[in-house]
Amino acid sequence: MQWHLVLGFVAAVTPLTLIPGTSFTLVTQQVIAGSRSDGMRAALGSACGLLVHATFAAVGLSALVMSSTQALTMVKLLGGVYLIWLGVTTWRSACRGEEPTTRRRWRLLWARLGGFGQGLWSNVLNPKAASVYLTLVPQFLTSSRPIAPQIATLAIAHIAVVLVWLLFWASVIAVARTAFDTPPFRRWMSRLAGAVLVAFGVRAATAS
Repeated sequence: MQWHLVLGFVAAVTPLTLIPGTSFTLVTQQVIAGSRSDGMRAALGSACGLLVHATFAAVGLSALVMSSTQALTMVKLLGGVYLIWLGVTTWRSACRGEEPTTRRRWRLLWARLGGFGQGLWSNVLNPKAASVYLTLVPQFLTSSRPIAPQIATLAIAHIAVVLVWLLFWASVIAVARTAFDTPPFRRWMSRLAGAVLVAFGVRAATAS
């Protein structure tokens, strides 16, 4: 694949990556509730979620979902409900002075994956992540060459941008937490993260 196309894609996707969203909020919540390592695992999970969308795009499944009103609505609802569940869990844990990662009740099947699982599924169930590979990626593909390797190259570049940003942000939050590491601060930040996750969930479930 021509490198100027890869660089152009990186330039196009970077501003989208820097806009605070679900992954940004999850990484923040994981670092505040746990540690920088937890935030890094959430970042890795988000990156793997992008890899899933890239794979779907390569085989045409994302196009099928985005072209079907019923399928797209189902993805939006599932993603929204999942984010709302994360947000409510985070808020309730903060109010009780508990860590979201240590609770035993109402655990999902992938709860053992911790922040990695949350980051993974929040991106897998995010239609906007899929739309990147259906609207932006095609602009940088060359029809005269095999499509799958080109998508793989752009996906690697996308994942690299996301990881650099989220890992950097996890480090920033870890430093801030060290400076302001008090129980009230952790509870306040966890409540804020929970509220933001619920807001993202509602928006994802009701977006047209």
